[in-house]
Amino acid sequence: MQLHGIEVNLQRQAPLEETFLPVKKWNDAYLAEASKPLAVAVERNGGYLSVYRTYVRGTDISLDADILYVSKLVKMMLWSRGGFRIYICGDDRIALAIAGQYTAEGERAFDYHFMSKVYASPVEVLSLRYAECPEAKESFESVGKHMNGCRIGFDAGGSDRKVSAVIDGETVYSEEVIWYPKLNSDPDYHYQGILESFRTAAAKMPRVDGIGVSSAGIYIDNQTREASLFLAVPRENYAAVEDIYLRAAEAVAPGKPLVVANDGDVSALAGAMSLNEGNIMGIAMGTSEAVGFVDENENIAGWLNELAFAPVDLQAQATQDEWSGDYGVGCKYFSQDAAIRLAEVAGLGIDPDLSLAAKLKAIQTSMEDDDPKARQIFESIGVYLGHELAYYSDFYDVRHVILMGRVVSGKGGDLILKVCNEVLQTEYPAIAANLSVTLPDDNLRRVGQSMAAASLPYIP
Repeated sequence: MQLHGIEVNLQRQAPLEETFLPVKKWNDAYLAEASKPLAVAVERNGGYLSVYRTYVRGTDISLDADILYVSKLVKMMLWSRGGFRIYICGDDRIALAIAGQYTAEGERAFDYHFMSKVYASPVEVLSLRYAECPEAKESFESVGKHMNGCRIGFDAGGSDRKVSAVIDGETVYSEEVIWYPKLNSDPDYHYQGILESFRTAAAKMPRVDGIGVSSAGIYIDNQTREASLFLAVPRENYAAVEDIYLRAAEAVAPGKPLVVANDGDVSALAGAMSLNEGNIMGIAMGTSEAVGFVDENENIAGWLNELAFAPVDLQAQATQDEWSGDYGVGCKYFSQDAAIRLAEVAGLGIDPDLSLAAKLKAIQTSMEDDDPKARQIFESIGVYLGHELAYYSDFYDVRHVILMGRVVSGKGGDLILKVCNEVLQTEYPAIAANLSVTLPDDNLRRVGQSMAAASLPYIP
């Protein structure tokens, strides 16, 4: 395969998508002949900065390849770290091209508006000399791992909601309930579903001392800033979901502590709790892709970690994400959408009138029956994942990856893991030597985040 004159050779390709072009393989081929220093820095709230130092080719002939490489790097930096101010240090022409992408009507208009809203400041791109690149400034903090008292742990997924009742670290009750948050525009639908789960768990304990919530999206001070769960809620009604967890918690446990965290960070926390180690990335593959990371001290960095919008596939015909409008990003490769899309390619024959969750279940049933078409679906996802984890390792000091979520349940999850590890060992042996990728048991895969969420609030 070739893109902008860069030749890419794969030893293991996705059986249902032979044109798949992993960003990591293209990057490695591009960087093999890059020698001009360049740095990208992204600034977020509080003056915190993340910096990535690299190289570009920097010639007239390589300009298109240079712009593609840096544009994907900037996108990865934004969605992994978060930020509103982008510094391109070392090449004015590339900086000018990136600045043209990040405008209200530019190629990255979704990213521009999203980050501008989250950080309450318009996104801007600045060009600096390489020597002027600002220094990195990060902040890591401890989160969760509290076990005392009677706790509710809640995990809000796009197809189901999970809740656990936990007493002094022991889960005494867990349940999953199917719901359809992305299809409902009425904020009361979401509120009543959350409230019902809270009340169900509360009824299993003598009291409630605190509530922890794992939820897709961005939350500041336990309030929703942006979340795909509430995608259908009109902006004029959005205030009703901004404090939705605060209101539900107050109705069930007045005055008790509440902590709302991104579901990716909670999946990483669950991994850290199960392994008792750090440098862990948790990836929840459900309605979308949720990612979290804890460092060597089992702390989080306040990074965005919204890798559902991170680059995965550079092929021209890559799948488009309906929300962001971008092509070849994580939410279409590591989610139930990926399985459903591949089922159509494989000709598996899933009833089109089923809900998304029911379609995934039907695919998984076929996999349990060893249907060869279903095997190709999960093998393809495993190929995607192996290449993408190698890409993530360029941005995260990750030593352990724990896979969670509905997509990795049952035999399908086992095959995803097997193929992923094969791809890493074959294509990226140096990375594979220092990276373990594992699955928890089936119960923890499906409700582990709600259990870990219960540990979020500090209870004196």
